Amino acid sequence: MAEEESKGESQNNDSSKKDDQAEQGSETEQLKADLDKEKDKFLRLFAEFENYKRRTSKERLELFKTANQEVMTALLPVLDDFDRALNEIRKAKDKNLVKGVELIHNKFKETLRSKGLEAMEVKEGDAFDADVHEAITQIPAPNDKLKGKIVDVVERGYKLGERIVRYPKVVTGK
Repeated sequence: MAEEESKGESQNNDSSKKDDQAEQGSETEQLKADLDKEKDKFLRLFAEFENYKRRTSKERLELFKTANQEVMTALLPVLDDFDRALNEIRKAKDKNLVKGVELIHNKFKETLRSKGLEAMEVKEGDAFDADVHEAITQIPAPNDKLKGKIVDVVERGYKLGERIVRYPKVVTGK
């Protein structure tokens, strides 16, 4: 009888060990599943944060560009007036006055250029492009070569980076 009891106890011990191992195995699997779930949440959160950083830095750059664009657009009439004044002063015979105004004019243009403002190169004889030029009038072409082309540039156009802030105003030939 003692043998039977010891056999029963060993069987009970074996089955309880197996139950404990199965319980530990399922507990380990549960912990691994929880860990995988938390890793996935972490990776998604990290990716979302990286996207947020990228988006906000892009928005910040756009804000600086648009703020800069408003100031540049406001200064363009001043630059035009300066160009006209310089042309009139050159008609005067005072070389020192012309030289002084040219120095100020060049400094002003260089400052605007350093902030990203570029004059668009448009000249007589260039092909007219409605996406890039603003036609203010059309006149009979002085010669056949200028039909459908730019005859005169009334007002210069400017770009800020790749964006056109003021389209050049041109006269086209028909």
